[in-house]
Amino acid sequence: MLPRVAALLSLALLPATGLAQGKLPAIQAPPAAANPYGLGALWAQGDIVSRATIVILALMSLASWYVLVAKLLAQRRLGGQGRAANASFWKADTVRQGAQALQPGSPYRFIAESALEATRKHEGLIGKVDLNTWVAQSIERAVAAVHSRTQEGLAVLATVGSTAPFVGLFGTVWGIYNALVRIGASGTASIDKVAGPVGEALIMTAIGLAVAVPAVLGYNWLVRRNKVAMDTVRAFGSDLHTVLLASGEKGVGVAGPPQDAKAAPAGGGAVREVTSVGAP
Repeated sequence: MLPRVAALLSLALLPATGLAQGKLPAIQAPPAAANPYGLGALWAQGDIVSRATIVILALMSLASWYVLVAKLLAQRRLGGQGRAANASFWKADTVRQGAQALQPGSPYRFIAESALEATRKHEGLIGKVDLNTWVAQSIERAVAAVHSRTQEGLAVLATVGSTAPFVGLFGTVWGIYNALVRIGASGTASIDKVAGPVGEALIMTAIGLAVAVPAVLGYNWLVRRNKVAMDTVRAFGSDLHTVLLASGEKGVGVAGPPQDAKAAPAGGGAVREVTSVGAP
């Protein structure tokens, strides 16, 4: 009997002895509970349709941001080329020299070379057309080609901005349908059983809006910047048309020996006769 009492007293005094020595038992943190809601749960619990919807929205977002950044860089480059053209082109002795001084691939150089090509090929059936009209049409076609290049990629932003909310809404409807099916199968409709699945389904609508809003804002911003850039391009084309008609350049800068070329004055003598035209 006495040994048992002594054992019990030793066990009772053991915690007190540990406290006296300054040693506390280690506190074990409770294991972190897995979050039953959120994007992770949405992906883990979703079926192939829900996952495909999320992947489509992610791809649409990546495409819209890629187009937005690429177009901003292209517009910045176009603006620099426009400033370079206004700074150097009009100081050249001839249109050919001014065009050659511009950067290769510059839309301003493309417009200038298109106008020079039009004056050089004003012969045959085309020669029956008034030179003023023919040069103006050539410049307009070149400006239209530049405008088409500036519009590339904007259709992607417009498509994403107009369809992403509906893709997200489809994911929400599909998620709510699956949630109601699971709730009906479980036989309980308490708030804790309904809030989770329905809330996860509504996340799809939020994702769709998060994809669409930047695409719409970026589209409107790029369209505005394109309009400003094209105003500069059209002004350059108009001034170039005036310079060509005033100087009467025809085939200027074309490689080869000097050739005699005559252009009949059109529009009351707007273009004067040119002779002995050769490479500058």
